[in-house]
Amino acid sequence: MANEYADWRELKDMRNISGTSQDGALQRAIKRASRSIDRRCARRFYRDGEVSTRVFAPYGRTITGRAGETLLVPDIASEAGLLFSIAGIQAPPATLSYVYFSDTERAITGVTRSSWYGGRLEITAEFGWPAVPDNIEQATLLLANRRYMRKDSPEGVSGWNQEGAVQVSRYDPDIEDLVQPYVLEGFGA
Repeated sequence: MANEYADWRELKDMRNISGTSQDGALQRAIKRASRSIDRRCARRFYRDGEVSTRVFAPYGRTITGRAGETLLVPDIASEAGLLFSIAGIQAPPATLSYVYFSDTERAITGVTRSSWYGGRLEITAEFGWPAVPDNIEQATLLLANRRYMRKDSPEGVSGWNQEGAVQVSRYDPDIEDLVQPYVLEGFGA
């Protein structure tokens, strides 16, 4: 399967499952968890695999700072093949500086230059993330485990205690803690 953020065999090991009868269900759980994390974060953590061109209007996508205007861009996996054209004129690479998600996770999330004024902007790049972050992989495994185990609680009841039924919670704070730094607040997927 493509573009999953964790290996289903690792989930199988976590659950101490032997044999192959549950392999399909585990694979589906990983796939669904990966797409759920995409929706929660309003971004995806895999590479396109090829360079493509996208067209944007810079208006509403820039932040002004001391170094110039930073254009917020869809995640870019690599500087290789990266080109910017404003109104059909290529921006010289020397006039650009890149903003990375962090020092260790090198997805390009912004590009700074003196001004992005000038109309239509074309970005040619390989979009996506260079590699799946460790936190996203761990969150995928936890969420896939919840989804896999959900089959045992079809009415939303995970068990019973002295007070009665124990309901399945809507959110898992551990998963939320892992994905929160990657969430693009205010943006749609």
